[in-house]
Order: sequence, then C-alpha cells, then structure tokens
Amino acid sequence: MILSDGLHDVPPGKVAAVVTYLEMRAPAPLRPVPPPEGAELRRVPAPDPAWYRDLFARVGAHEWLWFSRLVMEPAELARILSDPAVEVHALRRAGRDVGLLELDFREDGACELAFLGVTPELIGTGAGRFLMNEAIARAWSRPISRFHVHTCTLDHPGALAFYRRSGFTPTRQQVEIADDPRLADGFPRDAAPHVPVFAP
Repeated sequence: MILSDGLHDVPPGKVAAVVTYLEMRAPAPLRPVPPPEGAELRRVPAPDPAWYRDLFARVGAHEWLWFSRLVMEPAELARILSDPAVEVHALRRAGRDVGLLELDFREDGACELAFLGVTPELIGTGAGRFLMNEAIARAWSRPISRFHVHTCTLDHPGALAFYRRSGFTPTRQQVEIADDPRLADGFPRDAAPHVPVFAP
C-alpha cells in the first residue's frame, strides 16, 4: 500500500517508525580504530537464546526500543541462532559481554548486518566503529556482492549517519507500525522514553 501525502494516525497500542534500508556493493574503506581497552571480539556459535536475549536487551531494548528478537517466538529465535549461516559475535570486556555483532549469510551472494550495537557505557568510545570494521571485513571475506542493513527512527539518532559514514548507501524507506512492546508483560514500560506510549 502506498501512503497518501499528509498525516496518518497511529492507532493506540501501536508504535510507528520510518525504516531506512542501506547497502554497499563493494567493500568500503575501513576507518581504523583499536578495540576498546581490555575488550575482545569472540564468535558465539549457536548461542543460547537466553544469553542472546539478555545481551540484545542490554544493547538496545531500554535505550532504543529494540524489540524484534524479544517478542519473537523462542523456537523461531533458536532456529535463526543455530543456523550455520548466521554469525553472532560478542564484544567482551572485564568478563561481561558489552557489544553485539550479528551477520546473516542465509541469502546467496549477500550478507545482512542484522544487528550491531554496544551497551550504553561504550557509546562514543569507538567501540561501534571497531565492530563496524569487523563487520565489513568479515562480510566481504565471503563471496558476496551485496552487504545490507536497515535502521529506523527508534534507533540511536546517530545510527543512520554512522551507517552512511561507514560506506552504506540508502536505497529505500518504509513506514513500520507494530504493537508497542512496552504494553506487553515482561518488557520495561520505561524503555525508550523519547518515544511516547499510547495505551489503548
């Protein structure tokens, strides 16, 4: 459906975002930065869904309303995480996982940067750029012709500019409307305070 010009009401109980899709068709030049002091990136093969959900939530749920993997059926999440074409990496420091990098190679000839983010204490430290360099290098080490990602207006306000600086080019936008996860049991009601809650 093509939206007509003008304003459109978002129903109570829903949340709306503008989603921007981006891609790169050849490896972008890396912007070198050292790993955060005392941190290392490790691959986590077939990660336990409970571990994954915890890291996912600490990276994005409270600050930026990342919710897709938190409301997903457990069996579906486990199926994705156990797929050998999906790579999950954790940035670990002082015995704690503080960053997430997920690359999805399930589409032939392509890689999706499914998730990239760090916990709030690492924002602004260069940790995100370090993860992006790793993402670009690891994605293009495979025989792909397209590396793609999407972000939305619920994410960090600098996310879109960060992806563009990293070499991605916007290709299209969509408006997404979904159930507001903050109205469901188990999701923090005070998450993403910059996004108002409109209860039914």
